[in-house]
Amino acid sequence: MIKINKKTNLLEKESYRYELHEVEKPNLFEEYFNYRHVPKVAFNHRLVPKAMPENIWITDTTFRDGQQAITPYTVEQMVQLFKFMSKLGGKKGIIRQTEFFVYSEKDRKAIGKCQDLGLEFPEITTWIRASKEDFKLVKDLGLKETGILVSCSDYHIFNKMGLDRKRVLDKYLGTVKEAFSAGIIPRCHLEDITRADFYGFVVPFVMELRKLSKEAGIPVKVRACDTMGYGVPFTEVALPRSVPGLIYGLQSYTDMPSECIEWHGHNDFYMGVANAATAWLYGASAVNCSLLGIGERTGNVPLEAMVFQYASLKGTRDGMDTTVITDIAEYYKNELGYNIPPMTPFVGEYFNVTRAGIHADGLNKDERIYNIFDTKKLLKRPVGVMLTNTSGLAGIAYWINMKFKLEGENAINKHDELCVKLKEEIDTQFANGRQTAMTDKEIFELIEKFAPNRFSK
Repeated sequence: MIKINKKTNLLEKESYRYELHEVEKPNLFEEYFNYRHVPKVAFNHRLVPKAMPENIWITDTTFRDGQQAITPYTVEQMVQLFKFMSKLGGKKGIIRQTEFFVYSEKDRKAIGKCQDLGLEFPEITTWIRASKEDFKLVKDLGLKETGILVSCSDYHIFNKMGLDRKRVLDKYLGTVKEAFSAGIIPRCHLEDITRADFYGFVVPFVMELRKLSKEAGIPVKVRACDTMGYGVPFTEVALPRSVPGLIYGLQSYTDMPSECIEWHGHNDFYMGVANAATAWLYGASAVNCSLLGIGERTGNVPLEAMVFQYASLKGTRDGMDTTVITDIAEYYKNELGYNIPPMTPFVGEYFNVTRAGIHADGLNKDERIYNIFDTKKLLKRPVGVMLTNTSGLAGIAYWINMKFKLEGENAINKHDELCVKLKEEIDTQFANGRQTAMTDKEIFELIEKFAPNRFSK
């Protein structure tokens, strides 16, 4: 049957209706995932069109997946992080939702205190086991949506759950009906989708979800979970590892609207951020993240990374207050005692700090030469330098000007006598075996020694 596709406004042949492929033994895609070898990326040279939705947003799992990799947050800490997220996401709610556990008294208390703040965004959602009692718990908390686990690879269906595809499909659909009966929007977490039989299980399952949703008059969402980080963003990659193919397929073969498709990635192969941005580009409205990327194993997609990916793709921050990212980093370090790796983009101690003299010389002439953007404006993080035996006179001059806020005719240059004396002292220390960069305290003391009261104002 040929009809107009409302997404492309073109005449297209209606897609083949995919049906569940019942199999006697699991399809583990072992040609890709031979356990004794690095997983392979196979190409099929099939292109799918980019179709980024008009509206895209970020969702958060800091209080769910994130808490599985860190000392559990206190109620007060969760409330403060929730407030940070709301301010960071701005009035348009670019950080649209955040999910909580609901099983402990502490988690329920945190939900209540966050609700009492009266903030429109992020919307509070939950993650639960699929049971009548849990759906009632969500309803009693006054929440509209919850995530439920619906593992979709044969690794889980056969080897973990001990079922087959037909029985697990019936089990999942029954769970969704329970959610509808409770008046709850179910968000189905398609666990391990990058090792699943897409046409033989995922598509038929999601088609059934859409059918139930229309009958109940209640939306259903799907979260495509790259549980092991196997997804890749390259075009023309074969399923099940193709992020473009998975998102395009969910839209095209199940008629799932973009606003009901969410991507949840892990960073096992360093592809977390690239895969999340790709999911946006190919039709998912939401990408799921956690603050600082804290999550199971190698972590989730860092929320702060997707804030900047959003701004890059949309050409606007849309009201997001990116300076809050630095407040969040300081809170993790000072309040939670979390050690952020110093080279971490946007939040690490050395993220916009240089040690090379040639770089500092460039910064003195034009900050844009060696800084990615105006980090002082966007992150409350002025460009920094660390002084070592490679910093040179230019690096020392830049450090002094930055620390004492010397600009224009008040700024000193690298030929200043103070810079020369400081360089001689630093070079001597490193010649005598020093291995670490000079601390701010040491430099301040040397300045007072060589130029007493020069910068006393």
